Amino acid sequence: MRTISLKRVVVTGLGALTPIGNDVNTFWNNMKAGTSGAAPITRFDTTEFKTKFACELKDFDIEKFMEKKEARKMDLFTQYAMVAAQEAIEHAGIHKDGIDKTKIGVIWASGNGGMQTFEDQIVEFAAGNFVPKFNPFFIPKLIADIAAGQIAIKYGFMGINFCTVSACASSSSALVDAFNYIRLGKANVIVAGGSEAPITRAGIAGFNALKALSTRNDDPTTASRPFDTARDGFVMGEGAGAIILEEYEHAVKRGATIYGEMIGGAMTADAYHLTATHPEGLGARNGMAEALEDAELKLEDVDYINGHATSTPVGDVSELKAVTSLFGEHTAKLNISATKSMTGHLLGAAGAIEAIACIKATQEDIVPPTINTKELGEGIPTNLNLTIGKAQQRTVNVAMSNTFGFGGHNAIVVFKKFKV
Repeated sequence: MRTISLKRVVVTGLGALTPIGNDVNTFWNNMKAGTSGAAPITRFDTTEFKTKFACELKDFDIEKFMEKKEARKMDLFTQYAMVAAQEAIEHAGIHKDGIDKTKIGVIWASGNGGMQTFEDQIVEFAAGNFVPKFNPFFIPKLIADIAAGQIAIKYGFMGINFCTVSACASSSSALVDAFNYIRLGKANVIVAGGSEAPITRAGIAGFNALKALSTRNDDPTTASRPFDTARDGFVMGEGAGAIILEEYEHAVKRGATIYGEMIGGAMTADAYHLTATHPEGLGARNGMAEALEDAELKLEDVDYINGHATSTPVGDVSELKAVTSLFGEHTAKLNISATKSMTGHLLGAAGAIEAIACIKATQEDIVPPTINTKELGEGIPTNLNLTIGKAQQRTVNVAMSNTFGFGGHNAIVVFKKFKV
């Protein structure tokens, strides 16, 4: 019988493309400062839409990263993936010669894939502009796995390569998969993360139909207000997050800088409802418990939880029920924050972006804030440290990130401060 010795998994690179910063440093500095990324939508005419704002990228120009001809072969979600991955890969130095690229993989997530491509092509088709001919890049631009393929093609990474799709838990699922493959010895390095480009007419109208989006059009910058009594839905965001996970000995051997360590992860299901979280947070509680067991941690070892906390009336309450149910008395000693109050909800990319926030928190011993929360809503415990208003300095040895998706998907990841 084969005995498996699990390997350590460390973080050697980070990449971020977000509504509050187009690189990791800008993103993190703006997050610490409590900057909102919400503003009126510029991408299309919102006159007939219930929600007229979102967290769009600012000053993003794909031609700074690739030729226009290449960019036209990619949907926005793949363009975003390429940019965030490039920052992380160059950060880690895994693109250089002398590294076995057959042992470098890519696990990249997207909840929706090429939404803009699908929307544009179907509208054109319906208008009869090219019946029955479609753009030859329609399918390659549309499919959710194409970003993983494009990253691998650009850098020659020939290891594990696939896409995870679990709605808003997608990129946390990618991180859990990457973590497990590396610690089982199936890869030396994996580029893990996710990207999303859902700020389209169909994207906004579809989530409006579900009554999931805030409609606070008079004041977009404060529209995402997790835990607040006046919260009325989430703010759509876009962008990408990339994390280079690497086997510890491999990283040491090549002299890589190590920014943190991933020590646990879990995925569970609510098995309850298509779009609503379990009212008692049972799936989330189980996921957090399994992630801590995987990490071999005690409840009191956790210092910070980056909550899923989208600013929806039901979801915020059920998550805190899950946290307080699991952590008991230790809950009051935790810092909890809802960084979607700044970035908006990046759907399939949210987990990767929020994992980066956790890693940076352990590096700098700073917990990013929850902004826009003025008065706690019904069902929100008043004895919790929700890091309201401004970042807080404290020792962060262990940070956990929660992500939950339509369909009842839960994915939880755990990071700790790196120590040799």
